[in-house]
Amino acid sequence: MTETTDTAPRAPLTGSRRSPRTVRRAGRGAKRHPRGRTPQGRSWRRSPLQRITPWLFLAAPLALLITFTYVPVASMVAYSVTDWDGVSPDRNLTGADNYVQILTRPELFRVFFVSGYYLAASVLQIGVALYFATVLSFDLRFRNFFKGVLFFPYLINGVAIGFVFLYFFQDGGTLDSVLSWLGVRTDHAWLGDPTSANVSLAGVSVWRFTGLNFVLFLGAIQSIPGELYEAAELDGAGKWQRFRHIIAPSIKPVLSLSIILAISGSLSVFEIPYIMTGGATGTSTFVIQTVKLAFQFNKTGLASAAAVVLLAIILLITWIQRRLVPDDKVDLV
Repeated sequence: MTETTDTAPRAPLTGSRRSPRTVRRAGRGAKRHPRGRTPQGRSWRRSPLQRITPWLFLAAPLALLITFTYVPVASMVAYSVTDWDGVSPDRNLTGADNYVQILTRPELFRVFFVSGYYLAASVLQIGVALYFATVLSFDLRFRNFFKGVLFFPYLINGVAIGFVFLYFFQDGGTLDSVLSWLGVRTDHAWLGDPTSANVSLAGVSVWRFTGLNFVLFLGAIQSIPGELYEAAELDGAGKWQRFRHIIAPSIKPVLSLSIILAISGSLSVFEIPYIMTGGATGTSTFVIQTVKLAFQFNKTGLASAAAVVLLAIILLITWIQRRLVPDDKVDLV
């Protein structure tokens, strides 16, 4: 037998192995892109613009924040170490003399006792808001109407509220008329002595700011998963147990925020007592006193020092509160 040699060219086999050199050459060819293009098909010239785009969006808010917040604060600190009267171009440097006066003159710090009325009112305000937020977060007839009623006072301008309640508490005004209809005879001047005047003004603050806390609590409560309430109901938990073990832990960050706002707000009350009494009959607050120092007695330097002291007190109290009650991550599911 004779051997037959097959000299016909073989067809390339599908899936055959290629040499490493061929693979490297193919890999280099696959990475090539048109000039100036990235693998995603975008020009490399756009990448710097993409990096600065977020800062372009933040430019306007940052400019407004710096212009109307940080620059005035820096100016206030600068004025606090001078004897500037707010009008004269001359500003003599006095160092820490204004701060010494603020801290050593008891009549300047006595007004902080007035803030105690508003602090007590804030506690009542938070309690009322939390109660109504808990009740109205569940199915209840006319609950949307009650939500609007509670939040509406917060939408009214503070000056308008001051004038409305000025007529409400005046002699023979709305309050006296309502009490007379109920058979209660009184000739008490509600804004005539320090105790009743401060209680009345604090009550106005409760009426006005309850809506803000109510909305904060309501949003936090409605964000709780409904499965937790269903599981608690199956386990036989009552309303108080559901509030204690489900609602209260979940709204802890919002409650902490409300307490911070309550403390800072009670220390910096201004518009309602200023409109209704002008700080008379023992209702002057620290902010009203600061405004009078600046614009009535032309002591802008001393008033600026008082404002810096108030800012430092609020920041200190906030820091202490954040250290005592830190914001823990709430994870109920």
